[in-house]
Amino acid sequence: MKLTIAHKTCFSYQSMVRQSTQYLRLTPQNSVHQQIISWDLLLPEEAICTTDTWGNVLHVLTLDRPHQEIEIEARGVVDILDEGDSAPDPDCTLSPLVFLRHSPLTQPDAEIVHFARRYYREEAPLVSLERLMGELLLKMPYQPGSTLVTDPAEKVFAAGSGVCQDHSHVFLACCRSLHIPARYVSGYLYTDHVEHVATHAWVEAWVDGSWHSFDITNNTRSTRQHLKLAVGVDYLDACPVRGMRLGGGSENMQAVAAVQLVFSQQ
Repeated sequence: MKLTIAHKTCFSYQSMVRQSTQYLRLTPQNSVHQQIISWDLLLPEEAICTTDTWGNVLHVLTLDRPHQEIEIEARGVVDILDEGDSAPDPDCTLSPLVFLRHSPLTQPDAEIVHFARRYYREEAPLVSLERLMGELLLKMPYQPGSTLVTDPAEKVFAAGSGVCQDHSHVFLACCRSLHIPARYVSGYLYTDHVEHVATHAWVEAWVDGSWHSFDITNNTRSTRQHLKLAVGVDYLDACPVRGMRLGGGSENMQAVAAVQLVFSQQ
């Protein structure tokens, strides 16, 4: 399945920003699940390209001149391959064990630990995690606008609703409390459901020597409609755009992402 992606992020500020740095994880990589046909970043200045701790492509955009707005656009064409729901991740040099580490956004409380243990069976880890995924979505229905990206897992779990990053943070907390390495994934989703935005987040859990995908928001292990951008311990490690600045006052951010199916011409 071939997809086109157009993702534009615009920042505007109340007053002039003296200096800003944006960390962009907006470039997908080839894998057994996806092949990049073309990909471009449109930026106001040339960015430094490197690889971060987690193996993601990272562009660092620094603006040293005064500015009151920033426009960042990623666009490209990607072929999503039908290769199942797991991958050995041969290019990653990191041990999966690093993804056992909790973070402030994924620290489980007693309620999350109890919830995870209720549904997990060591003799059937994948089946157990799939059931856990379904039960979590029942407990935390998808509800846009009900949380903030800075809300930790214990808070959104207690609130009983959330969006994809909330589902992912709680599921990560569950997995790690069960001593299962798990990582946050950011990317795009092709879907006909207009209530779900194109930017998306899900989880990969390390079971039996491979990374297995769990999209809690859509209650599926299939990634046949997913394009992976970046991975990390939590949202802050893998979010597409994250920055810092000097000055500028209040900030307004608008992001629009569109993922469309490319139809072959006969």
